[in-house]
Amino acid sequence: MADLIAGVDEAGRGPLAGPVVAAAVILDPSHPIAGLADSKALSERRREQLAELIRRHALAFGLCCVEAEEIDRINILQATLKAMAGAVQSLAIAPDKVLVDGNRPPELPMPVTALVGGDALEPSISAASILAKTHRDAIMRQWHQRYPSYGFDRHKGYGTAVHMQALATHGPCPAHRQSFRPVVQARLF
Repeated sequence: MADLIAGVDEAGRGPLAGPVVAAAVILDPSHPIAGLADSKALSERRREQLAELIRRHALAFGLCCVEAEEIDRINILQATLKAMAGAVQSLAIAPDKVLVDGNRPPELPMPVTALVGGDALEPSISAASILAKTHRDAIMRQWHQRYPSYGFDRHKGYGTAVHMQALATHGPCPAHRQSFRPVVQARLF
């Protein structure tokens, strides 16, 4: 029997608000999913369609969020590694090995390989990229319901001109990462 391989990726390292979300996916070789690619290369609609197929056909998937408050406490790199490890630990099936997008893998009890650009090279990492992004986007739409003046539904917490203007006008809200420089600067005015 072939090794069970989990692909792992994250979404949300760069934004000024919201969690960092990691996903781990073990694909089912008997149910290939056409069209898997790096989530950033897909339209929002296509990501949502693929996320549904991944949830339906993967052998297992897991998600883990590390919220803004914890990101502020432990830093974004440590929060990302924690989210990745948590996503793997939440899988219903333990993988034999793990492939992680990037160059810094989390510490896990099974072999882990970091692949730079893995979300475009390895289908299981692409699947994880899609699940992490769609899950995080849904969280940011929830933040938008609570704090509509920031436009989280459009920019998902990234430092766009619209977001920076909202920060300057309203100051940070509880979704914001208080340790990130633009948020710190917004508090100073």
